[in-house]
Amino acid sequence: MSRSPSIPDRPHRDIDPDLPDDERLEALRGHYEDLVEINEQLSDQLDDATERRNRLRERVDRVERENETLKSSSLYLATVEDVMDDDEVIVKQHGNNQEVLTDVSPRIVERVDPGDRVAVNDSFAIQSVLSTETDARAQSMEITERPDVSYEDIGGIDDQVREVREAVEQPLSEPEMFEEVGIDPPSGVLLYGPPGTGKTMLAKAVANQTDATFIKMAGSELVRKFIGEGSRLVRDLFEMARGREPAIIFIDEIDAIATTRTESKTSGDAEVQRTMMQLLSEMDGFEARGEIRIIAATNRFDMLDRAILRPGRFDRLIEVPEPDRDGREQILQIHTRNMSVDDDVDFDSLADETEGYSGADIESLATEAGMFAIRNDRDEVTHHDFVDAVEKLEDDDSSDVVSSAGYFYQ
Repeated sequence: MSRSPSIPDRPHRDIDPDLPDDERLEALRGHYEDLVEINEQLSDQLDDATERRNRLRERVDRVERENETLKSSSLYLATVEDVMDDDEVIVKQHGNNQEVLTDVSPRIVERVDPGDRVAVNDSFAIQSVLSTETDARAQSMEITERPDVSYEDIGGIDDQVREVREAVEQPLSEPEMFEEVGIDPPSGVLLYGPPGTGKTMLAKAVANQTDATFIKMAGSELVRKFIGEGSRLVRDLFEMARGREPAIIFIDEIDAIATTRTESKTSGDAEVQRTMMQLLSEMDGFEARGEIRIIAATNRFDMLDRAILRPGRFDRLIEVPEPDRDGREQILQIHTRNMSVDDDVDFDSLADETEGYSGADIESLATEAGMFAIRNDRDEVTHHDFVDAVEKLEDDDSSDVVSSAGYFYQ
C-alpha cells in the first residue's frame, strides 16, 4: 500500500515590526514565496490523490462488473414469434424450438418486433435485443475474390486432386453428364490427413477453377457465445449459399463441431451437438444436383461422429497423406520455380533427405534456403543452402520436442 503524501510544514517567519520598511517588505515577500511554493506542492499532491482515486474507482467498477457477470445465469438465443397485448410476447428458443409466452418490461417491448433475435434467461425473460450480427458474420465468410491457388500449385497428391475435381468441380461445370449416366454426384467431400498436406489448398484451387460462390468457414467459428447462435449461423450460411447458387461451402476444422457425441450434460457440449445437428439437417436438405457442393477438412478424422460420415452427407472421404518421395520432389519444384536457383541444386537428393516432410514443411524449407542465400549476400540459392535449411528445420523440431518435454515435467 502506498503511503499518503505528507503535508508540507507551514512556514513561520518572525518579522520584527521595528525593521525598516524595505527590510520588512523583503521579509514579507519571502514569506509570500514560501506560501506559493507550499500551495504548488499541495496542488500536485491533490492531483496525485485525484488520479489514484480515479484508478481505484475504475478498478472497483471493473470488479463489480466481473462479479455481476459471475452471478448472472447463462443466456439463450431466441426469436420473437409474435408481440401480444399487455406487454407479452411469444419467443421461440433456438436449439429445442420451444415456444413460450412471457412477460416483457415496457422498456423492451417497445423495441421488439416479430422476427427479432433476443437473449433470454432460464425463465425465458428477455434480457436484451440482439442485432443482426449473425447475418453480418455469414456475409463476411463469402470469398468475393478468386483465390490465386491453382491445381498446378499443388504437388504430390495427384489422385486426390482428381477425386476432388470429379466430386466438386465437374458436377458444377458439367451437370448434364451425371444426368445422362443417371446418378447423383457426391453430395459432400471430406478431406482428412496430417496438417500441412494441402487440404485447404485443394479447396482454394477448386474455388479458383469454378465460377461458383466460395464460402469458407472454420468449425471453431460456429461455437458461439449464446446458446443456439451456432445453429443459427449454420442456417444463415446455407441460406446464403442457396441464394447464390452455384456455390461451394468449405468447412475447415470440422472436428470442432462434429466430434463423437457423448453423455456430457454441460451447456458447452450440448451447444456443440446442437450446432452439429443443424449442420446434418442442412446437408440432408440438399436436393438440387450440382448446384451446391460441400468440402470439409480435418486433421482429426478419428474424432468425427459416425453420423456425419454416412453416405448422403459426405459421400467421398479422401485421405490427403504426407507426400511420397516423388511427391516431395514435385513440391520442391513447385515452390522453387519463382526462385533464382543455382544449377547445382539436386532436387532428387533433397527429396530423399526430406522424408516425413509435409507440403507446408517443404515450402518452409524453400523459404529458409532463400534466407541463407540472402544472409550470404547472394542472389542465387545453392544446394548447400538447402542442406543448411534442412539442418536448421530439424534442429528447430528437436528444440520444440525438448521444450515440450521440459514443460510437462516441470
